[in-house]
Amino acid sequence: MANITAAMVKDLREKTDAGMMDCKKALVATDGDFEKAVVWLREKGLAKAAKKAGVVAAEGLCNYVVSGNKVVLFELNSQTDFVAQNAKFIALLDQVGQIIASSNATNTEEALAIDVNGKTLETVIMEASGTIGEKISLRRVQVLTKTDAQVFGAYKHMGGRIVTVSVLAGNDEVVAKDVAMHVAALAPKYVSKDDIPADVVAKEKEVILAAALNENAASPKPKPENIIAERIVPGRLEKNLKEICLLSQAFVKNPDLTVEQYVKGAKSEVVTFVRLEVGEGIEKVETDFAAEVAAQAAAAAK
Repeated sequence: MANITAAMVKDLREKTDAGMMDCKKALVATDGDFEKAVVWLREKGLAKAAKKAGVVAAEGLCNYVVSGNKVVLFELNSQTDFVAQNAKFIALLDQVGQIIASSNATNTEEALAIDVNGKTLETVIMEASGTIGEKISLRRVQVLTKTDAQVFGAYKHMGGRIVTVSVLAGNDEVVAKDVAMHVAALAPKYVSKDDIPADVVAKEKEVILAAALNENAASPKPKPENIIAERIVPGRLEKNLKEICLLSQAFVKNPDLTVEQYVKGAKSEVVTFVRLEVGEGIEKVETDFAAEVAAQAAAAAK
């Protein structure tokens, strides 16, 4: 039996983009023969899926699974929106959610390593990629927990393009659901101003000051710079920070109230929330379809 080293596993992973454990299994099964291991992975459908590894998977769906006092939120990506509506993709979405919810995983890395009947969840997803015909990837996993004195509010928009979960102290699930819907619509970043990191506040203040000074310089009657810094900037900063905080936003169902006023009126209190939207932060590759067809036609004509 050949000695399977970490370097061999790394080389095979770079060649095939298959999972680390699958690369090791392939090398063990082929007694360390690199080329046979590549074939072994292809036969298992793992290398086939890996060929798609360079493609951007920016579509897909988000989902949540509630299990007692725990809720798992996650994003499963595909290359196209069409595949995200595929019955096999939807079944995989449900399967992945149940697997994570039944485990102790708290993040994406831990979730991908979950054992599923002798395979990692990463392998299960890669095998599904080969069957479905597109790169499928588990991108984000977040877990929220609550006490018995708290409630979850969950909301899914456009079948899972956006999912949100709120945690409220109190026992009013309707209010919690309303807050989750509000979070989906207005996308706050923090519960309150107290939750905003000092460096974020400082950066925002810096940006506002620079903009205000530029406006002042272009004004026919410029004000002294200390007036800008001491009177104008604080007001703008306060307004901007309120706009990104859940409690200070105008409640989407009744703009005459802030979210804080609505929740307090229902004898509840917002503890936290999570909002996931498909493709956030992914730089999508824009394809010129006409140019692509023309290039293929030109190549075929040669």
